[in-house]
Amino acid sequence: MEKQNSGFMNKFQAVLEKYVVPVAMKISQQRHLAAVRDGLTILVPVTIIGGFAILLAMPPVDATVKATNLLTSFLCAWRDFAATYSSTLMIPYNLTIGAISIYVVLGVAYRLCKYYKMDTISNLITTILVYLCVAGIPTAYTVGDATVTAIPLTNIGASGMFTAILVAIGVIEINHFFIKKNLVIRLPDSVPPNVAAPFNVLIPGIASLVFFMGIDGLCHILIGTGFSGLIYAIFQPLLSATGSLPSIIIINLLMTTFWFFGVHGGNMLGVVVTPVTTAALALNAEAYAAGKELPCIFAGAFNTVYGGYISYMAVVLCLLFFSKASQSKSIAKIAVVSTAFNINEPVIFGLPTVLNPFTLIIFYICNNLNVAIAYGLMSSGFLGKFYISLPFTVPGPLQAWLASMDIKAIFVWFGLLVLDVIIAAPFMKAYDKQLLAEGENAEA
Repeated sequence: MEKQNSGFMNKFQAVLEKYVVPVAMKISQQRHLAAVRDGLTILVPVTIIGGFAILLAMPPVDATVKATNLLTSFLCAWRDFAATYSSTLMIPYNLTIGAISIYVVLGVAYRLCKYYKMDTISNLITTILVYLCVAGIPTAYTVGDATVTAIPLTNIGASGMFTAILVAIGVIEINHFFIKKNLVIRLPDSVPPNVAAPFNVLIPGIASLVFFMGIDGLCHILIGTGFSGLIYAIFQPLLSATGSLPSIIIINLLMTTFWFFGVHGGNMLGVVVTPVTTAALALNAEAYAAGKELPCIFAGAFNTVYGGYISYMAVVLCLLFFSKASQSKSIAKIAVVSTAFNINEPVIFGLPTVLNPFTLIIFYICNNLNVAIAYGLMSSGFLGKFYISLPFTVPGPLQAWLASMDIKAIFVWFGLLVLDVIIAAPFMKAYDKQLLAEGENAEA
């Protein structure tokens, strides 16, 4: 039976490596998709700063809370401090998550520039100019007796993210085409490169500006909204569909399968997942700042916090509690600390979980059961949704709490961990028996 299972797994692995992995690799390495994935990764510090800013400015403390003990005294002092200085505390949020599309343009354009080995700064300036001319059009406001012209944050916030991605890709591609065809202003070789570089993008920049402003004007004429409004209307259903529970389960199944064969599942699907979860996190932060209901469940690190962070820890705990084989026992002792901080490589490659059918079944069941339960609790309103971004090394239960500022998240996280340990225990015991048998055969 064991040989039959081994033969099946080898055949399945061969099929996957021949047909599925090459396609997935091509998709993940496609220059535009990779630029989007890697460009949005650059934004992590920006979203963390914005998240902490909104947390300071808008503490999750009800107005009815009274200072009756040390904890409530602290919360009330925080609430009063935020009420006094909210306008100042909100500045970092308004200029980070509130204007996130600006950073999206820069991040995606930067990565695509690096791919083409183009001058970075001059192309980034051109890209941000074109984006602002399309999506950040200044509006006149009357303030008292004065007229003030300003760019509405709503135009360059989360709703403008997908426009920012398209503009960044479009401008860099246009610039690259003009430079490749030598349709640029060439200065003598004696001119320093830092002086010549801006002139190289002058003609391509004008072409990009005319192209995108022309499309924007045409959209206003034909459908009554600009290019940015059209793109948001197109991508809004996609955002909702990708954030549905069936979509999340499919994403988890694919990621787990890739990891099973030693392929980085996050990188494979990051080109699809990262733009969606980043946009959803920004939309939730905007809603929280406006005092509205948070619209998105599949936001930020929801999938990993309630998925892999829990199931990997469950596997490690099962090894610590039930394992008798020296190999797995020693790995568990080493991995327990790193896994607590969401660094799972010691388990992935040390246990290993790669090509391990026992852990594959555990992750298939636990990851999807965890997110389904968390999804249902958030959908019902029992559990808070994520609107704050945190470093990935923040331990799972703390991240679940701080990302949503809902203390119940800690208890839900540990409850799911207990459930995962119960599910994983029989599989890990079976795996341990296999390791012990292999050790006895090797000694014989």
